[in-house]
Amino acid sequence: MHEAQSLTSWAAYGESMSSLLGRLQATDCAGTPLAVDDAFAAWGDMTADLRAHNGEAYFVGNGASAAMASHCAADIMKNGRVRARVFTDNAMITALGNDLSYERVFSEPLFWCMRPGDMLVAVSSSGASPNIISAVQAARRCRGLVVTLSAFKAANPLRGLGDLNFYVPAPTYGLAESCHAAILHYWVDRITAGAPAEAP
Repeated sequence: MHEAQSLTSWAAYGESMSSLLGRLQATDCAGTPLAVDDAFAAWGDMTADLRAHNGEAYFVGNGASAAMASHCAADIMKNGRVRARVFTDNAMITALGNDLSYERVFSEPLFWCMRPGDMLVAVSSSGASPNIISAVQAARRCRGLVVTLSAFKAANPLRGLGDLNFYVPAPTYGLAESCHAAILHYWVDRITAGAPAEAP
């Protein structure tokens, strides 16, 4: 776990957040750098196609990232009219963790549910959580699309596994999680702007 940085004032903290978001990096599945706006446009196109074909978006994360995954799944379904699912049910997580392994708490239900062309959004501050890496590998085996959000080390393993990868060089959990929340909200707001006005 990263140590908290020395904070001198609220304004300094806000400036740190702004600086980190300004240094957001995006890459494709080959690791080729993408302009951030182009990456968001591609993510938007992928999601619009998912909605048009009744596909589903899956979200995974641990701790605060799990809370963000749940929040984003609710928003993208309610406001963006995209089918969404998050694996945060306590009974399922504890059963899978106890009976199989914690590493498989996301990959196992993905094998059950994911269809070709569906999307996995994987959120991890470290980009190195075994259960998140396992989830991405499961999504690949299911022929799904993968979008990753990571932080901390630039060479974290998750960053090289998605069709689109968003990386912010945040050194602490608080900054990483806050940046990831901003990235997810921006994506949801873009999708919501193009969503049908009401449910069919």
